[in-house]
Amino acid sequence: MRFRDFFLFGLMVWFGVSCKTESNPKPAAPAKVDTTTNKFPVISDEALLTLVQQQTFKYFWEFAHPVSGLARERNTSGDIVTSGGSGFGIMTIPIAVERKFITRAQGLERMQKIAGFLKNNTQKFHGAFPHWLNGATGAVVPFSEKDNGADLVETAFLVQGLLTARQYFSANTPAEMDLRADINAIWEGVEWDWFQKDNENVLYWHWSPNFGWEMNHQIRGWNECLITYALAASSPTHGISKAVYDNGWARSGDLKNGNSYHGVNLPLGEAYGGPLFFSHYSFLGLNPTGLTDQYADYFTQNKNHTLINYNYCIANPQGFEGYSDQCWGLTASDIPDGYNANSPTNDKGVIAPTAALSAFPYTPAESMKALKFFYYKLGDKLWGAYGFHDAFSLDELWFADSYLAIDQGPIVIMIENHRSGLPWKLFMSAPEVKTGLKKLGFSSPNLN
Repeated sequence: MRFRDFFLFGLMVWFGVSCKTESNPKPAAPAKVDTTTNKFPVISDEALLTLVQQQTFKYFWEFAHPVSGLARERNTSGDIVTSGGSGFGIMTIPIAVERKFITRAQGLERMQKIAGFLKNNTQKFHGAFPHWLNGATGAVVPFSEKDNGADLVETAFLVQGLLTARQYFSANTPAEMDLRADINAIWEGVEWDWFQKDNENVLYWHWSPNFGWEMNHQIRGWNECLITYALAASSPTHGISKAVYDNGWARSGDLKNGNSYHGVNLPLGEAYGGPLFFSHYSFLGLNPTGLTDQYADYFTQNKNHTLINYNYCIANPQGFEGYSDQCWGLTASDIPDGYNANSPTNDKGVIAPTAALSAFPYTPAESMKALKFFYYKLGDKLWGAYGFHDAFSLDELWFADSYLAIDQGPIVIMIENHRSGLPWKLFMSAPEVKTGLKKLGFSSPNLN
C-alpha cells in the first residue's frame, strides 16, 4: 500500500467516514461565487505576504496546546496533537521572531515548553514518536488500529523542526544552552537504524508495541519522505549507510520518471508528480537550490512538479468550475465528504491554498497570482482567524471551515524560504546534516 492509503485510512477513522472512489453527482446549476470584486483593500505584495504569515502563525501560537505547546492536529482536535505538524509549527517560531510577530524571549519560552515536554513527557518507541499524542499527557493516541507506536516519518518532520530551532537559539546563555541540550537529547535518542528491521537496506515507517512490524510499510521514494533518509544518515548516534538510501529510498534508481506532462519533464516520482506536499514537507528545511545527487536536481524536480500541477489546473480536463492560472493547487486536504490526497490523477475539484502558497520558492509569480485570488477574490469565504481555511471547491460551492497543522505550517515556512531563505539557512547550517547529506552522495553549495 502507498502512503496515501495509510494516510486516508487514518483520517477516515478520525472522521468516521469512508473513502469514496467515485465523484459525487454535481448539484444542478448551482449559483456561482463572485470572483470579480475585491473583498479586502489592496495592499502591497510584501505586506500581503507578511499578513498571511502572521495570521497563519497564530494557529501554532494562539491555538497551540496549552500544556505542551505542541500543534493540534486540526482546529477540532481537542487534546490530540500531531508530531509532524508540531515540527512544522516549531519551524515557524524563528520566522515569527525575525518578523517581529513575537519577541525572542517569547519564542524561547515556547521552545523550552515544547522541548521539555517532548523529552520528559511523551511516549517514544526506540526514540521515535507516534503520529498523534495527547497534548496534555504525552500518551500515544492511535492513528489507526495498528498505528499506535512509532511513526518514523512524523518523527523526521518533528526533528527537522527541532534542529532548525536549535540552530536559531544559538546564544551562549544558560537558557538557550539548556534548550539545545534538550533538543540534542531528543535528536540523538532516535534509533533510525533500528527501523531497518533485521538490518534490511530500507527503512520502515511504523512499529507498534502490540503489532510489531505488521503494517509492513517500507519508506520508498518518490514522495514526501526524503527528509527521513536525510536525517537517518545524519544521526550521530544511529546513522544509516548509503546502501539503505540507494536500495531503500531510491529503489536502485526505480524512483526515476523522466516523462513529460503538460510539456514539463518530471525527473522523479509517479505520473504527474502526485500531490504537491511531496515537494513541500521534506524541503521546509532541506534547501533544494543546487541540491543534486545521482538521481536528480531537486530544485528542478520540485519546480517541475509544481508546474505540472499548475498547468494541469489550467488545462482542467475534468471541467471543474473555477480552475485557472489564478486558482490552482492540488494536494492532500479536506474535501466535502472527508479527506483526499488531491492530485492530477486523483482530482475531486478541490483547491487547497497550501498547495500554491507553499510553492512560492519554485513558482513565485504563479503563487502570487493564486495568493491574490484567494485573498482578494475569495477572502470573504476563505480567510479566517488562522489564515486561509483548508480547502474549497468552486464547483460544489463548498468552503472548508477547518485548519490543519500540516497544511498551515508549510505556508509560513515556504513563504519565508521564498523571502529570506531563513528556514533553509538554519537547517542546512546543522553540521550533522551537512555530514549526512555528503554521506548519501549529495552536492550543494550549502554543504561547504
